[in-house]
Amino acid sequence: PDLILLDVYMPGMSGLEVCKAVRDNPETSSIPIIILSAGAQREEVSQSYAVGANDYVFKPFDPDDLLERIEKLI
Repeated sequence: PDLILLDVYMPGMSGLEVCKAVRDNPETSSIPIIILSAGAQREEVSQSYAVGANDYVFKPFDPDDLLERIEKLI
């Protein structure tokens, strides 16, 4: 994929766990990742960047803003 969009809160595996797994795999480590989440806790944002997310977008979000962020990464 050219880009991965993840939510922090997902069934089975959190978006942060998926992000870390993507970054740890040499074949996928360079794919840009944007985290979309309703969680507005500072710790959640910093954890997202710590596991390798390129950007964090708060829900609800402006679709034009999301497209702009995607265009900057791909």
